[in-house]
Amino acid sequence: MTDGTPKKTRGWGRPILIAFVVFALLPIGGVLSHAVAPPLTTLLMVGRAVGGSGLDYRWRSLDDISPRLVDAVIASEDARFCEHRGFDMKAIRKALESNAEGRKVKGGSTISQQTAKNVFLWPGRDWIRKGLEAGYTVMIETVWGKRRIMEVYLNVAEWAPGVYGAEAAAHHWFGKGAADLTAAEAARLAAILPSPRRYQAADPGPYVRRRASRVQAAMGTVRNQGLDACVVGSRS
Repeated sequence: MTDGTPKKTRGWGRPILIAFVVFALLPIGGVLSHAVAPPLTTLLMVGRAVGGSGLDYRWRSLDDISPRLVDAVIASEDARFCEHRGFDMKAIRKALESNAEGRKVKGGSTISQQTAKNVFLWPGRDWIRKGLEAGYTVMIETVWGKRRIMEVYLNVAEWAPGVYGAEAAAHHWFGKGAADLTAAEAARLAAILPSPRRYQAADPGPYVRRRASRVQAAMGTVRNQGLDACVVGSRS
């Protein structure tokens, strides 16, 4: 007796199941490994390097990066970083309401989302990538925690063409290590993050100077209100 299923069809069952399991486990394995080990490289780094931008990527522990830079990127990129679980629902609602009214606003992407995209995915705005980004964001928030997310973010973000991570950025723009950044220098680095291939931190134009001034002022609020406590701990 047979079940009527052709042998060739039945023969595909096991390989398909194995492929599905492998496909499902690869993202989990990547998240678990990068919880303790630095990414060797990212798709963005490889793509930029192939395109001729070069590659300067220097990993540093969060303890070797100035806390001023932590305050600067929280002030600039994600003021509720320590409050949310990967997605800033207030910013998302505001963006949806504004888009419905025909007004263009910042999309509300958090540091956690940017980290997920930078480490595991490719540049772009397609829905497949956004869906994967959401999944990775949930996983790194669950497995890594806030301090590790910030550490990875500061190390893989692009700060100039072919320049990745706070250490490489500090040397590229200011000729010093990331641990020695001043508040003004940290604010300038945060100010160019949205368009690091367009703007300069060392000799900024009027736009970056104005933006950096606002970021530096907001850094005081980050410190005073403990908005960075999930990364640097409480301040006495």
